[in-house]
Amino acid sequence: MNAIVEQELQEQEALDARAARTARELPVVDRRHLDALEEEAIFILREVAGAFERPALLFSGGKDSCVVLRLAHKAFRERRADGGFDGRLPFPLLHVDTGHNFPEVIEFRDSEVARHGDELIVAHLEESIRRGSVRLRDPLESRNPHQSVTLLEAIEQHRFDCLIGGARRDEEKARAKERIFSHRDAFGQWQPKEQRAELWSLFNTRLRPGEHFRAFPISNWTELDVWMYIARENIPLPSLYYSHRREVVPRGGLLVPVTELTPPRAGETVERADVRFRTVGDMSCTCPVPSLAADAAQVVEETLTVTLSERGATRMDDRSSQAAMERRKKEGYF
Repeated sequence: MNAIVEQELQEQEALDARAARTARELPVVDRRHLDALEEEAIFILREVAGAFERPALLFSGGKDSCVVLRLAHKAFRERRADGGFDGRLPFPLLHVDTGHNFPEVIEFRDSEVARHGDELIVAHLEESIRRGSVRLRDPLESRNPHQSVTLLEAIEQHRFDCLIGGARRDEEKARAKERIFSHRDAFGQWQPKEQRAELWSLFNTRLRPGEHFRAFPISNWTELDVWMYIARENIPLPSLYYSHRREVVPRGGLLVPVTELTPPRAGETVERADVRFRTVGDMSCTCPVPSLAADAAQVVEETLTVTLSERGATRMDDRSSQAAMERRKKEGYF
């Protein structure tokens, strides 16, 4: 019993020391650029609303989509004194649900949509499986790559001509190649060598029948920018983004969360660790990182020292090859 009490005291001392260090260091971080990034993102969102007839905002409940949703509310709705927003967005929200999402994220997604009164369209990968347009080799395999099929089916069903996403250039090499207004052909494919330059914020919005665009308002943001904005705006996030104790298995340089989709393998040792998720995707391929960061300010402090992007540090499917993301994007991925 004394050992448990001693461990709890040590953990509390570590948290207190981190909080004190955060209070000392964060005031020196320059946040003035956030206003310029916000202004650019709102301009892009309004360009989408003015140029396209049937846009939709991709909303998964993840941190980037929460930031884009806040920016959309600022762009199109009137801010109330209590921090809420009046009016409605000029487009619906769209989420491709793999069926393997973290339950905490789905619960958060639904509560946020209900709180703001936004329209949410959910495209279920399970329905694509039932239709036969998606075929799995194994019931427990990652469904992340298969989202492209369900997404393209939703685009065709609802006749969307532009999807607004939260991708950023600092996440991955393939995303660094992509324009803010990214053209997709009639098959939903992205051709990295056939993109028009975006000089002086002049965006290509020309579409032929059956084609669509993807627009990325926070393309020029970094992970640090996102967390600084979350801290400044006090944007709610799923609890998984902050430190919590969880069973994990060290595997291939990652901490694999122990779930029904990712059980420990023979010979592996299950550990309990203080972790948080830097990104919340498919449970079958998303891993947490060690962390004691309990709020957005402490995450900002941690992010100041990281050397790997969140996808490189936490996503098993992005480690399959250096061209994994580019290949999926050419097939219609986000």
